Amino acid sequence: MPPAPVEVSEELLAPVGNGIELCYQTFGDPDGDPLLLVMGLGGPMTWWDPGLCEALARAGFYVIRYDNRDIGRSTVLEGRVRRGTLLRAFAGARVRAPYEMRDLAGDAFGLLDHLGLASAHVVGVSMGGMIVQTMAITHPARVRSMTSIMSTTGKRTVGWQHPSLLPTLLKRKPGREAYVRSSAAVWTLIGSPGYPLTRAEIETRAGETYDRGVSAEGVLRQMLAVITQPSRGERLRGVRVPTLVIHGLADKMVHVSGGRATAAAVPGAELLLIDGMGHDLPPALFETFVAAIRRTADRATPA
Repeated sequence: MPPAPVEVSEELLAPVGNGIELCYQTFGDPDGDPLLLVMGLGGPMTWWDPGLCEALARAGFYVIRYDNRDIGRSTVLEGRVRRGTLLRAFAGARVRAPYEMRDLAGDAFGLLDHLGLASAHVVGVSMGGMIVQTMAITHPARVRSMTSIMSTTGKRTVGWQHPSLLPTLLKRKPGREAYVRSSAAVWTLIGSPGYPLTRAEIETRAGETYDRGVSAEGVLRQMLAVITQPSRGERLRGVRVPTLVIHGLADKMVHVSGGRATAAAVPGAELLLIDGMGHDLPPALFETFVAAIRRTADRATPA
């Protein structure tokens, strides 16, 4: 029997403060447990596969996915990021970023406000994991449970990036064809070796991402927010919401030490390490993700 259909909203714009509007979409019954999905660096909300969103909705969640600022159909800021500034930040020099991780967390809270939600379960991938960690630290009463996937604490000695990736990440040329080609090169390097996508699948997603809206400068602004973030290790020790940390053992983008450090910092956190998983969300693991997120949410005190 085919699975029951899931109610899916149109894409809408939400003003979240400071002149920022976020494009968002919902899946499932509004009376379900609110679940906010936060994507990572340079990723629009469409990187949360509709199949995964629908599976989460069937598990009892009211699923909300959105484009972060500077990507997709959300507000794209103005201004240019010099490559030299980025390289100095990578080297550990103090530079001023256009915005910080707490600003991105503020955007997420602004979206919850727009939807009339006092609190939600939150799930973040990569940079999104950093955002939801910041949410749990700054306003714990608004976070019912937290799932941090293939992310890190911000401490430079954990969750490092494989050095071979940087030249490919910074090598961007204008135009759709160049974006698809460079994206395919990146995802071939960082995707899950145990659950590989075909070249055609990677290129299709890259084309859809470009057509949705990609700002090279916007991605660099997000990258600066990531590189200049402070370590959250000590403050995570004060987090008391049910927490799940998922990380792939084959992740080249964020080393598994980042996930281990996150789980070690949060009291009572569950650590789920997956062999063969890299820096993506393979469809073959959707069932595993849904079950783990559901059991974490079920540990929360009812709102």
